[in-house]
Amino acid sequence: MRARSEAMVHIQNTVSQYNLPPLTKKLSFAANRQGVAEQFSEASARRSVEVDLALIDHLDGQLQAVELYLVRHARVDDPLTCQLLQTVPGIGKILALVLLYEIHEIRRFADVGNFASYCRLVKCAHESAGKKSVGKGRKIGNANLKWAFSEAACRMLHELPQAESVVARKEKKFGKGKALSILAAKIGRGVYWILKRREPFDVNRFFNH
Repeated sequence: MRARSEAMVHIQNTVSQYNLPPLTKKLSFAANRQGVAEQFSEASARRSVEVDLALIDHLDGQLQAVELYLVRHARVDDPLTCQLLQTVPGIGKILALVLLYEIHEIRRFADVGNFASYCRLVKCAHESAGKKSVGKGRKIGNANLKWAFSEAACRMLHELPQAESVVARKEKKFGKGKALSILAAKIGRGVYWILKRREPFDVNRFFNH
């Protein structure tokens, strides 16, 4: 999945470097990848993008096969928790499995802040000699959970208009990347309370807190 994302980013960067019109449609959908390479008049650039596109097509097939295998063979030790996770828009079977086994047991986290920090959804604050600094220790915590919640945020945008509105508001102030990170952190906090209370996702509670 990371290699696929890197290939897409490389295509977008190449488009920008050659001063071509920015891509308005998501490359994650195969139909939107048609004709992208043909925009480049320089042969070397076109060939580079063609390689990226071929890699993405290949990885699509591999990911589908892996996901099918996981769905059929993964042992779900806690089916109720897995079902609760899937009530969150943007979290499907695969992300639910990632969260289930990376979180392990929600009771091991003292509070929601501790959980968010472990998931790398918030920046750690450090204090030394009376001076506070934020941003150190970014590699502390679970990288897989950060990735899972980031994926969930991107997926939620396509499923809930409210999520799109939240990101649009935050984007005006912080930019698109930070806006998505804010949504990912919000999903992380929501998942904490879902698992803590053993209650399914509530869209009104989620967007009103």
